[in-house]
Amino acid sequence: MASDKPPLRLGLIGTGFMGKTHVFGFTTAQRVFDLPFEIVLHAIADRTEALAADAARTLGFEKSSGDWRALVADPEIDLIDITAPNAFHKEMALAAIAAGKHVYCEKPLAPSAQDARTMAEAAEKAGVKTQVGFNYLCNPMLGLARELIAGGELGEIRSYRGVHAEDYMADADGPFTFRHDPAGGGALADIGSHALATAEYLLGPISAVTGECITVIGERPDGRGGRRSVEVDDIGRAFLRFASRATGCIEANWIAMGRKMQHDFEVYGSKGALVFSQERFNELHFYSAADPSGRRGFRRIEAGPDHEPYGLFCVAPGHQLGFNDLKAIEAARFLEAIAGRRPEPFGFRAGQRVQELVEAIQRSSREGVRVRVG
Repeated sequence: MASDKPPLRLGLIGTGFMGKTHVFGFTTAQRVFDLPFEIVLHAIADRTEALAADAARTLGFEKSSGDWRALVADPEIDLIDITAPNAFHKEMALAAIAAGKHVYCEKPLAPSAQDARTMAEAAEKAGVKTQVGFNYLCNPMLGLARELIAGGELGEIRSYRGVHAEDYMADADGPFTFRHDPAGGGALADIGSHALATAEYLLGPISAVTGECITVIGERPDGRGGRRSVEVDDIGRAFLRFASRATGCIEANWIAMGRKMQHDFEVYGSKGALVFSQERFNELHFYSAADPSGRRGFRRIEAGPDHEPYGLFCVAPGHQLGFNDLKAIEAARFLEAIAGRRPEPFGFRAGQRVQELVEAIQRSSREGVRVRVG
């Protein structure tokens, strides 16, 4: 049956892991949420015509192209979705903005804070809506954690610990990739950006950082029989001081052997504490000092229909959301922003802010000083 909602035609650039995730997010959102638009998978682009055509058949797009510029030039496309490597984000996004299209871009937004600022300013001047892919923030359990903190149930927040660790770069003989290029940013920019976004989502602005960025694997195979030097960090760490006067730390580590998806945080206050792990991301553990002596301990809060929008996916508690479901929530919220129903959930200005934090930590590491963050 035909929809009476206006169509929103999507142009996707990139058909790899994140490209597929974005498609799953949009198509799931279409079935789960009462969206303001009917999503049309209009066109997809990749490095070659063959890759794009194969992805179009698999993912259900109407058209394909080996040139991303064809999507930007297509007058039927309303939204350009960028899941290409980081170094291409600025050029692609600015071209899409100039064409009057809304832009959804995977993180990190750009290789530098200045590039991100240019992108944000261009979008604001053009009046288009933007979104950066930080879908971990869409987890109902993170929303609950933020609610508990803001509601004072933990009392005065005293300390914070966050980590994002994976092992996809742990093999020293693994090839040099776009992520090892300085434009890729290293572990701090690639996955530490998630840890920083989560820290500010929960506790508010970070006011100062003291960082250390470490390159452990100094060279990698270049794919042509030689070796190539690696300049970016494998591990990035920082001590944090928040505007609220709380203090804490974060770590980004892509050589953490055995870790597949550790995006964890601990928050300690004067009246209670929270512990969360992305490896069990349908749970939040809460400790309250108000519990009677002899019965204190971390209680497990399990995700369920009481934690919106979990109930739209499943009516039964404990059955759990998945990674792609978080992307569906992110996509739905962005579409609501495009329709004017809500502010941008995590627009280009927010992406710029994360990149500023990354660069402040990198500068601190180079110069051996604490860096204040505006």
